[in-house]
Amino acid sequence: MDEHFKYDDQDKKEQQQIQPQKKERKNWGQTVLSGVIGSVLTFGAIFYTPLGEQLVSPQIEKGEGEQTKQTEQTEEVPNVKSAAKEVSTDSLADMVEETSKAIVGISNYKQGEQNPFVPSNGGDVQGGSGSGVIIKQEDDDAYVVTNNHVVEGADRLEVSLANGETVEATLIGSDALSDLAVLRISNEHVESVLEFGDSDELRAGDQVVAIGNPLGVEFSRSVTQGIISAVDRTIETKTSAGQWDLQVIQTDAAINPGNSGGPLINMNGEVIGINSLKIAAGGVEGLGFAIPSNDVLPLVEEMMKNGSVARPYLGISMTDVDKIPRSYLGELPKDVTEGVAVADVDANSPAGKAGMKPGDIIVKMDGEQVQTTEDLRSALYKQLKVGDKVTLEIYRGKEKMNVDVTLSSNTLE
Repeated sequence: MDEHFKYDDQDKKEQQQIQPQKKERKNWGQTVLSGVIGSVLTFGAIFYTPLGEQLVSPQIEKGEGEQTKQTEQTEEVPNVKSAAKEVSTDSLADMVEETSKAIVGISNYKQGEQNPFVPSNGGDVQGGSGSGVIIKQEDDDAYVVTNNHVVEGADRLEVSLANGETVEATLIGSDALSDLAVLRISNEHVESVLEFGDSDELRAGDQVVAIGNPLGVEFSRSVTQGIISAVDRTIETKTSAGQWDLQVIQTDAAINPGNSGGPLINMNGEVIGINSLKIAAGGVEGLGFAIPSNDVLPLVEEMMKNGSVARPYLGISMTDVDKIPRSYLGELPKDVTEGVAVADVDANSPAGKAGMKPGDIIVKMDGEQVQTTEDLRSALYKQLKVGDKVTLEIYRGKEKMNVDVTLSSNTLE
């Protein structure tokens, strides 16, 4: 894990589409790979940060990302911009004063024993906190966007509003790969909402502000100002759903623990990003990252409509071939040094129905080389959609063959 990159703060099923629950047989994949797969597919770096502690680092090299906007799945969902109010931009202070009314603090509570040294409420221990932004009011409800890692694993969520009111929140949907989540709260005390701007129009040098709750509610709705440093960065990170490349906006506006899930705002008072990551290393300053609004909006709309983000589902547990001792790869040709080893197959999944077996080695998908599990996952989620038919080139022992698989949805029960 790269020590330089850190989430700036501290369910629906997370995307476990590559980890089926059913196991058909025991073999080398279950005995030898189980430990390796656990390290590949579990994500400890994205958890919220306990109050007063420093962030946990995600692994970042190239980038992390929900690259596609997935608009084809959200065409019928009303655009959340319709509920937003126009923000005064006579001055920066006016804009900040107006937009701050829609910024909230989010507290993540876990059930546990009472600890006199840890803030608690009703027997639940507060495990961490973050920020969020109210984007829609509808009848008696209001909707809040935040990061998945702020709310992940919570037994109870509370939202603190700009007027000091604290309300219970319900998790409507979350997505580990894009690091986004949507909460629903009572509309009773909500004063304002913000609309999304067009992140595709951003240029390096554009002025922005970040508003959130660094280090907790004591510094609620703190404002930092900066510029867009770059509009197209890719950050590699680990999530609870596996390795992922997140496409982000880079900014030098200060982002600190607790800012996660808060908005990056342009000078028109529009949300052009959701703050999610920063580089935290000695001698490094002004390297923060936000998920672009044009990536956020379709995913948020889909979560509000369906409670989750539908992605193609293959139905295998897997690990990289180069992480397996060669002696466990049986008759696999010696010149095959890269690929994805199948450790387990859900019999009712697309892979299971296509005849794939534990021990198969995937080397190509639709003619494209597959070197790692990240390659396979990226191709599934960024290039393909539910219902697509793909051809996997695999080795079963020393025999090479093609397997045709029709992808289903990860959201299907």
